[in-house]
Amino acid sequence: MPRRPIDITVPDLTGKRAVVTGASDGMGLGMARRLAAAGAEVIMPVRNPRKGEAALAKVRHAAPGANVSLRSLDLASLDSVAALGDTLREEGRPIHILINNAGVMRPPNRQTTADGYEIQFGTNHLGHFALVGRILPLLRAGRAQVTSQLSIAARRGSINWEDLNWERSYHVMRAYGQSKIAFGLFGLELDRRSKAHGWGITSNLSHPGVAPTSLLAARPEIGRSEDTPFIHLIRALSARGILAGTAETAKLPALMAATDPAAKRGALYSPSGPGRLGGPPSEQRLYPPLRSAQEAARVWRASEELTKVFFPAAV
Repeated sequence: MPRRPIDITVPDLTGKRAVVTGASDGMGLGMARRLAAAGAEVIMPVRNPRKGEAALAKVRHAAPGANVSLRSLDLASLDSVAALGDTLREEGRPIHILINNAGVMRPPNRQTTADGYEIQFGTNHLGHFALVGRILPLLRAGRAQVTSQLSIAARRGSINWEDLNWERSYHVMRAYGQSKIAFGLFGLELDRRSKAHGWGITSNLSHPGVAPTSLLAARPEIGRSEDTPFIHLIRALSARGILAGTAETAKLPALMAATDPAAKRGALYSPSGPGRLGGPPSEQRLYPPLRSAQEAARVWRASEELTKVFFPAAV
């Protein structure tokens, strides 16, 4: 039976400047295409210049005349995050949309970032936390919508406060879940603090469901030379229209959260099908691990200390 097409309308974004992390492939590339086609100026911060150039060509092919360009960013290096922040601040252009989409999942062994943090926690959460802090003046100037991409791994689990860096006992999926829970708590706390301190930023969350994207495919940069068995299962389910979404539908919750005028601050957008694995995007109830404002404030304080990026307390 043919799969019913699923899509959303992205409004006219002419005059808006958008930044999408992880835009060199997968969902991020799809988001960049749609934002560019809607008239936004799109900045694609990438770690691999060759992949970035190929992605840039794809966006320009899909949206002729698009205003799209690359910047350098390795979220696993706080120095690289700081350098991108310096570059964007020197350009002096307000940022209206920030989609924190890049991520790493299930490395074959415990690895660390350039700063010594467990790679999933350091990349998925701390790198993005530092990026938002570094470009906060530009986000405030653009009264930006910040959307942070989670995972269904954030629906259960907790922060491992006794061993935040997973140095004593490493469990790759619990560490991944922690990275996404911390990231979600940050996104919600960003919205609370923006309201409290008058930053003018709105922040919400998204997750793509389960789809055959590049996240679990071969990733030589983290030592994974082959696709994981799980990605083969996801591809089979997706091809048959069973539960899982597609690479095209996976990008829609983040696009809805970031561009829909009716999208709510402090909300979570995800697929609406069974298990929230696939289907049309819509607002969903926050996962239990994301509901504590006290835990969010604790994550915020710890993240400032770990990254040495401190947000202002007031206007």
